[in-house]
Amino acid sequence: MNLEETIKQLPDSAGIYQYFDKDGHLLYVGKAKSLAKRVKSYFNFTPCLKPNTNLSSRITKMISQTFSMNYIIVNSEHDALILENSLIKQLAPKYNILLRDDKTYPYIYIDNSADFPRFEITRKIIKSQNIKYYGPYSVGARDILDSVYELCRLVQKKGSLKSKKLCLYYQIGKCLGPCEKDVSKEEYAKELDLAKELIQNKKILLKKLHEKMHFYAQNLRFEEAGTVRDRCERIVRSEIKSEIDFASDENYDIFVLGHTQHRAVVVRIFMREGRIISSSHDYIQLHEGYDEDELYQRVLMDFYSIGKPPIVAPILVASEFEGREIIESYLTTIFEKKAEIRIPKKGDKKQLIDLALINAAELLKRERKQDSDEIPTQIKELLHLQKLPLRVEIFDNSHMSGVATVGAMAVYEDGKFDKKSYRTYHLQARDEYSQMRETLTRRVQSFSKNPPPDLWIIDGGATLLKLALEILESSGTFLDVIAVSKEKIDAKAHRAKGKASDIIHIKLANSDCEAKFPRKDDIFRLKDSDKRLQWVQKLRDEAHRCAINFHKKTKLKLDQESKLLELKGISQAKIIKLIKHFTTFEMLKKATIEDISSVLNIKDADIIKNIYK
Repeated sequence: MNLEETIKQLPDSAGIYQYFDKDGHLLYVGKAKSLAKRVKSYFNFTPCLKPNTNLSSRITKMISQTFSMNYIIVNSEHDALILENSLIKQLAPKYNILLRDDKTYPYIYIDNSADFPRFEITRKIIKSQNIKYYGPYSVGARDILDSVYELCRLVQKKGSLKSKKLCLYYQIGKCLGPCEKDVSKEEYAKELDLAKELIQNKKILLKKLHEKMHFYAQNLRFEEAGTVRDRCERIVRSEIKSEIDFASDENYDIFVLGHTQHRAVVVRIFMREGRIISSSHDYIQLHEGYDEDELYQRVLMDFYSIGKPPIVAPILVASEFEGREIIESYLTTIFEKKAEIRIPKKGDKKQLIDLALINAAELLKRERKQDSDEIPTQIKELLHLQKLPLRVEIFDNSHMSGVATVGAMAVYEDGKFDKKSYRTYHLQARDEYSQMRETLTRRVQSFSKNPPPDLWIIDGGATLLKLALEILESSGTFLDVIAVSKEKIDAKAHRAKGKASDIIHIKLANSDCEAKFPRKDDIFRLKDSDKRLQWVQKLRDEAHRCAINFHKKTKLKLDQESKLLELKGISQAKIIKLIKHFTTFEMLKKATIEDISSVLNIKDADIIKNIYK
């Protein structure tokens, strides 16, 4: 069935639709209350099937590339919204806007029903009576809490009251000592009131921290002064400065968008009890144009997707967007109460929106380093990639004679390594091919939580490149992949220092490109001085460093565990045999006597289980 026939027989039902190009690559995933009405709105059918004339240039380009489509019927528009969001994250279609902000924001909370309450951090609702939440905080929650315990004489640790004995915190004047002393609730409440004021008013908190920092510096306690200074910087960074202070105790979550040609920014501001308490922002790469309607939907869905937030507040946005009603319906289900998305036109709430928009514009003015813009563009042109490689994942494996086998994924984004996104894996596979297959498969399995990047770089040759493409194809994900291997001289990899003649392997995804830019074996041999090659090498070397370091840590742990077993009479040869079978000591500890005796003998299995009881 061709595209036109598929469109004409679409049902008047809720569902999601997928557009594919002539090579079978996914272009777009969309949702619809009525599949028939929504999809037909993209096309004119006379005199032949073509894009509708009232579409944006971005959508016109997409429809022009559409060769076929699939669709899935669901029970409701709400179900379609959830399925659409899931598929976009997993498959990263070319024309959908992809967000990577799946983190949750911490809250500080206190259980006022306790005899001597204390503050703690949470990312979810605590099932207890009389809970009071403060937040959310984009950064600085731990710093604020540490500062409170530094400045207020509260019960410092959760288990302190159970001991019934005074501890060091009382001795150094950081606790009133209600575990043993006769401390009245009124006296303790004074310290609680001070703590609450410090949490709610950062100006007072920072003033007290600066006083403490100067005290440390005057007493030549420079290390402690530096710690307080760094803490102050993180607390300041957690919010946008503003003189807006509502005369009421209103709560609002504010979301605004800004964009340039190649990237957008989302700014979030959180107002609690009439004050701005924190803010955050994230950049979004735009590969195929900007769609504010889709982006607002993605931003709101992703932010609240973790579950009901501890504080449910009305949502303010800068402009009306298509799909606002279905997003409100979706959020109502999560919040367990009516969700409100408002577009302020005047007054204090409009000032909040304007403040957020000013900050969005300022964030977009910040230019990245020249080479972080230029080199990815040159790489895209050289290799004819589908997307500008602004976020790249690089993979390598490491082992020593099959022992402590590990995989590593380094991540490069916006001109720097994103070390928080690095991942390491303990591997069971024996040979390098199987190890890379295991590493890449595990990464693909996490696409639903951590969406694919713009480019994969594999440390290896054409064989591993083919493997990576097969794994991606089996998952339904289209992603550009390149592999980097050493030049071989007399069948040996050439690794002379300063002469690292690396070869870039790539299989072009677009057959038209292959016809237009033919080359032997899809290989690029660039000069050692070529900045494009050096860029790829830098990324490859970081993944190699990450893999080696994780291997060393794993090997050290294995050696320590091995010594324990050797002391109990298990030989080194037997230990190697065990690790090759179970891959890690953690797996060995979980194994049954029967599992271990299948590798060694029942006597040794008995010894090992006794060690790890």
